[in-house]
Amino acid sequence: MTDTSGLEPVATFCGDCDCGCPQLFVDPSAPADQRIILTDDFGQRVRMSLDQFTHLLDDAKAGRLDGIALP
Repeated sequence: MTDTSGLEPVATFCGDCDCGCPQLFVDPSAPADQRIILTDDFGQRVRMSLDQFTHLLDDAKAGRLDGIALP
């Protein structure tokens, strides 16, 4: 993701290297269904609504995503 102007940074995942770590942003000027932006370290973006992001967080907090990162 090259241009982050106008985006509000929320979190950087990893941050221990210079690989273009995944990041989470809020785009206050985007339509409501595209306001949350998650970038990967290849410059790709996933946009979602705040409601969709909230469901993702709820699933993570409830443990429904546990085990995804296990080999």
